[in-house]
Order: sequence, then structure tokens, then C-alpha cells
Amino acid sequence: MQAYQPLSDRLRPNTLADYVGQSHLLGEQRALSRVFASGHLHSMIFWGPPGTGKTTLARLIANQSDLHFISLSAVLDGVKEVRAAVEQAKLQRQQFQQGTLLFVDEVHRFNKSQQDAFLPYVEDGTFVFIGATTENPSFELNNALLSRARVYVLKSLSEAELAQVLQRAQQLLSSDLGQDLILDSAAQTLLIQAADGDARRLLNFIEQAADFAEPNAAAPGLVLSVEACKEVVQAGVRRFDKGGEAFYDQISALHKSVRGSDPNAALYWLVRMLDGGADARYLARRLIRMASEEVGNADPRALDVAVNAAQAYERLGSPEGDLALAQAAVYIAVAPKSNAVYMAYKAALKDIKNHGSDEVPLHLRNAPTKLMAELDYGQGYRYAHDETEAYAAGECYFPDNMVPRDYYQPVDRGLELKIAAKMAHLRDLDQQASLKRRPY
Repeated sequence: MQAYQPLSDRLRPNTLADYVGQSHLLGEQRALSRVFASGHLHSMIFWGPPGTGKTTLARLIANQSDLHFISLSAVLDGVKEVRAAVEQAKLQRQQFQQGTLLFVDEVHRFNKSQQDAFLPYVEDGTFVFIGATTENPSFELNNALLSRARVYVLKSLSEAELAQVLQRAQQLLSSDLGQDLILDSAAQTLLIQAADGDARRLLNFIEQAADFAEPNAAAPGLVLSVEACKEVVQAGVRRFDKGGEAFYDQISALHKSVRGSDPNAALYWLVRMLDGGADARYLARRLIRMASEEVGNADPRALDVAVNAAQAYERLGSPEGDLALAQAAVYIAVAPKSNAVYMAYKAALKDIKNHGSDEVPLHLRNAPTKLMAELDYGQGYRYAHDETEAYAAGECYFPDNMVPRDYYQPVDRGLELKIAAKMAHLRDLDQQASLKRRPY
């Protein structure tokens, strides 16, 4: 019996002309096209989402450049396999005068010492190195390795590009079945949208769905209905990396949409992440943070809404609780914006780190014991409620050797308009108290 070979492997193109996608790298006068034209290959890092053709492109580069191709996986292989690949590359050059392209999939899974193992052989030309990663190389790869390889960013395939892949899959499956495999436009659209830019995922979908194809009553062939396709894709979700680059990109987009007061975009990113399987509790915590960081005292109700939404989700779970998070995202997005508290917090933190632990002034200390009272703890403290307007004008609450700071600068939006007016009035009272104490 012939061994099973996945459709994605069987459809892997043999020439660059058949490769689908990445026209920004492979189009006329584009970066990789110029590399091929020059005939001088360099080590590379392919960074992109799953199913964008990283492995296939590496194989095609090896074929076009007449290089021996060795493939490793950082998930399955270690330093032992790297050393074996090095010996194989050396032998290939000695016996056949042929260079080698070493491809390492999921290269970010290698630790620092494993990544360092490549460096001498990249330097001396034992092989051309190509690493593939779904994670940001800036964070996941050693600087030494990055300095010796150029990073190329691969993009998710467009719907038009996925349609090309789907058409080729139909042709191959029709050949396997001995009759035409027919998909109506609705079934094609469903499969392409469910693939979400991932060609491998699309091929897996149609390969599984082909088992549900039924004879066509109107003409020869087998029909793959939209209902059959739904059976295959219904358990799938949008591509979403819960801990990687895509995750943080989408969190950033959500936060910036809220900051930019765009409730529609905020809702889009929130729902997209929920649909993709993001931890709703994590999103709730981020919304609480946004309410403080981006809205603050311009509308203190934003924090209440965010906290209440988080509590509502804890009680209801998904999908009912998702609506409470959506409500919070929209409210925070449309609320007046102020980062005054956030900026004040950072300024205060900077002072604390720079000045260390200054002692608390005696008049601000509590004196619960006789000894502490004898040491003048609390001596000279003015109880604000006993003063005019419940404000001890001119009193200082900072450490004795520290010049008072104005960390909090309210903005001219929302409730902070009134807060700014109140603070200006209190400053006037401080100034009047200072004048009264000034000797003449």
C-alpha cells in the first residue's frame, strides 16, 4: 500500500513560477528576485504566519541554486542533528562539489547555545542558512545570528491567492477521484475565509471535505456542498497565536483603537481576538488598564464600566459575558481621553527611583505611643477638616529635602476640567498662605 502523503505536500510547487504569494519579495525587481538574479545567496530568516510558504520557498531556492537541501526542525532536533547536518554539508562539498542549504523550521524554538552552534558554519560558508519563524526575530533570535542573516517578512495569502491554491487542489483531487470535484461559489468562499490566509490550512480543509462529496445529479462529477464544508471547518477558529507575535500585534491594535476614540475598530479587534480563542479574562484586565491609562479622571466611570464588565464575565462566561467586554471597549473608546494620571504616575516613579527612600517628615507621622509623641511624631500636623474649606493651605506633604512636584497635570477634557479648576483654586490658597507667613 502506498504511504499517505498530505495534499499540502503533493501540491508543493517545483518551480518559483508555480509558487503562490509573496509577490512583494518575488515580483520583478523585488528583494529575493534580485538575489536570484545575482547568483549570490546569503543566509536568511523567513518570518511570517503559518501556511505562507516558508518551507516551500526554501526548497525552491535550493533547487534553483543547485544546492543540496537539508531540513531540520527546532521542535524535533537538537545540537546532535545540527552537527550531523554540518558533516553532511562538508561531505557533499568534498565528494560532489555541491553547496548545501540548511533549512531550520521554527528556529526560534532553539535556545541561545543551539542557535550559536550555526554561527561558525554560516561564517565559513559550509552552508547557506535559512531559518523559518512565526515569532518576531528581534525578540526570539540571537543578535549574533540576526547579524549574519537578512530577515524577510512573509505575508498571509490574500483571498485571490488562496483561490489559486484551491483551484490546483480541485484539479489534483479530481484526478484522484477519477471525476470532477465541483465546488459552488459559496463553498469556495467558506473554505477560503476559514483558511484565514493559511494555504496549508485551506488544503487540509478541502482534503477532509472531499470525503463528503456526493454525485452530481445535473452532470457528471462529485459536488462538494457548502453544508459539507461547514462540517469540516466548524470546529476551526481564526488564526490566532495566543502567546506570539500575532497576539501582541492585535492587543496593540485594540489599545490604540481605544486611545484613538474609534469604537468600531476597538470592537473589531476585541471580537476578532475573542473569536480567535484569546483569554477573555486577559482582555478584561487589559480593558481595565486602558480605562485608567487612557481615560483616567476625564471620566472615572470608565474604570467602573471596565471592572463591572470583568465581573460580569466571571459570572456569565462566554459567549454571554463577551457582550459585557464589548460594552466596556466601546464605552472606553468614546470616553473623553486623559493620560494625566498615567504620566503623573510615571514621573513619580522616576523620582522615587532617583531619590531613594527619603524619610517621612515628623509632622506626617502617626504617634500611637507615648515614646513616639515624645519624639515629636505628628508634631505640627494640621488636620485639614478643621481648616477653612477643609484645606490646610500652605502645608507640605513631601519629604523635607524634596522640592514639591506637580506630577498631575489635568487636561482640558471631561471631568478633569473641573479638577483643574479646583487645583488652581487650592494653589491660590497656598499662595495667600505663603504671603501671610512672609516677614515684612
